Amino acid sequence: MNSEPKARFSGALTVTQLNEFVKRLLDSSPRLSEVTVRGEISNFKNHYATGHWYFTLKDEGSQLSAVMFRSSAVRMKFLPEDGMKVVARGRISAYVRGGSYQLLADAVEPDGVGALYVAFEQLKRKLEAEGLFDPARKKPLPKIPSRIGIITSPTGAAVRDMINVTERRFPYAGLWLWPSLVQGPDAPAQLCEGLRYFNETDSVDVIIIGRGGGSMEDLWAFNDERVARAVAASKIPVVSAVGHETDFTITDFAADCRAPTPSAAAELAVPDGETLKRQIAHIVTREADVLTAMLDRERRKIRDLAGRRVLTDPAAGIGDRRITLDRITERMLRLEEGRIGEGRAKLGTLAGTLSAMDPLAVLSRGYSAVYREDGRLVRSVGDVSPGDRIAFRTADGTADCTVDAVNKKENERAAGKTGYQAPAGPHEE
Repeated sequence: MNSEPKARFSGALTVTQLNEFVKRLLDSSPRLSEVTVRGEISNFKNHYATGHWYFTLKDEGSQLSAVMFRSSAVRMKFLPEDGMKVVARGRISAYVRGGSYQLLADAVEPDGVGALYVAFEQLKRKLEAEGLFDPARKKPLPKIPSRIGIITSPTGAAVRDMINVTERRFPYAGLWLWPSLVQGPDAPAQLCEGLRYFNETDSVDVIIIGRGGGSMEDLWAFNDERVARAVAASKIPVVSAVGHETDFTITDFAADCRAPTPSAAAELAVPDGETLKRQIAHIVTREADVLTAMLDRERRKIRDLAGRRVLTDPAAGIGDRRITLDRITERMLRLEEGRIGEGRAKLGTLAGTLSAMDPLAVLSRGYSAVYREDGRLVRSVGDVSPGDRIAFRTADGTADCTVDAVNKKENERAAGKTGYQAPAGPHEE
């Protein structure tokens, strides 16, 4: 039975009527109600307000408008990008206002690779660009942890493996288990809660987060962006132990250390107790040898010191030093006497020189010095005038006089320059 509407036109149609008819025609076609279209995405737009995806599918010869409404977009594991080859499933319908038909997509899959793989690569590129995987951000694991936190399923084989390895290698460490789902939509929130708990309580030295092997879908909780950011933000070192050796998750890149298996994570987190014992015993032995050698060396020093004369016969040593001190004292006295003699000779010479320059010594030989009333020395007859008061100073005293007259003669002028008066001349009073 053909369910397609039949056209019954009695006259000219409006544009809206024609577009509506085409829409009904497309919507009612069983062949177009479920189609699969392969093409390359272009002009992709994620509408910020509605959450709808708008894009174009194209190949070498044509293009097709497409839209995925928010109700379908939220279930997608990856975000389409321009240039990505995809296979889209949906139905064909028309957009009445625009007069165009389009694909109403319900699902989009990458052409050739799975959606989960594309989502994994997209998130990896995004977080790597933010520097979340930078080696400089990685924290070193503690060498000898006393408390280990484990975030995993309490019923899985992974937790039993980690417990067994820890008890075998280093039974001195305590284990704290945060039970969590490790797959399914609720797992990421529980994994993040475990990381938050250990960091807020600061109850462990290192954290192991992980699970056993499985498909990519099974491990997908560890590719969740929330988990990756919580792991990277942890102030406590985190070891990622997800799946088998060939499995890689976003958590592996965000963690401070990646272990190929949960068992290997336990081996990385704790040291080997037996090896540690041997190392400690070696250190103790080495330090004991060093201490013994040091004691032997100090004992030899004591024996050497005990045999020295200063300790066996201290009086002899004191006598020797007294003789040495007496000799040094005698030598210093001789040196000092020589210096004193030299000083006295120099002092005598200087005293003679000084005495020869003493004006009083000149006066004692019969000369006198003439001074004006103001105390200045008379060196010339021009220094005085008739009526001036002057004083004659001799070796045994002074005599006050008055100048009656001044006679300027060559010989007297010459004599006046010296400031002295010959003793044979008369003094005027």
